[in-house]
Amino acid sequence: MLSIDPSAQTERENYKFLTGSIIPRPIAFVTTQSSNGIVNAAPFSYFNIVSANPPMISISVQRKSGEMKDTARNIMEKKEFVIHIVDEDNVEQVNMTAANLPADESEIEVAKLMLTESEKISVPGVKEAKIRFECILEQAISLGEGEETSTDLLIGKVVQYHIEDQLYDKGRIDPHGLKAVSRLAGNDYAKLGKTFTIARPE
Repeated sequence: MLSIDPSAQTERENYKFLTGSIIPRPIAFVTTQSSNGIVNAAPFSYFNIVSANPPMISISVQRKSGEMKDTARNIMEKKEFVIHIVDEDNVEQVNMTAANLPADESEIEVAKLMLTESEKISVPGVKEAKIRFECILEQAISLGEGEETSTDLLIGKVVQYHIEDQLYDKGRIDPHGLKAVSRLAGNDYAKLGKTFTIARPE
């Protein structure tokens, strides 16, 4: 087996190794709002559950040349954001929001998505998503090597769930109806595919 020391690799090489091996990764499509009211939207695949009590989820936002991205900056300032699950029906529009736009331009307009009001926070969500989570910022953690910050790890407390009626039955979510997609490496994505069940030992 090949053995590799990450400290001997470049940032890009480590990025490629991690994103190529930690697969599939769920995708968080995040809406935030700037101080001047511009709604920002962007996808992130460094995303997962943190806790169920209280319900908390995290996204990790990588900085570019040490500069904080709009999503992280808006969350730090407003303390609110909405996370949406990316699915087969909206993935192409979501991909369009990954373009590098100036902070005063909204990716929502570029991708021709529709906004919908949130119930408990001021940041709107996206109507096209089958599931969305209204979040308030629980904790922001700056990560990096030495004095340089390269990553903003943001943990949000979920204050409201939204889900399409037909996907939810007696507390269970229909994964095949949701049709969530996941991120692989490069420009590749994956669908849910075949599922199987293994009982846990008692």
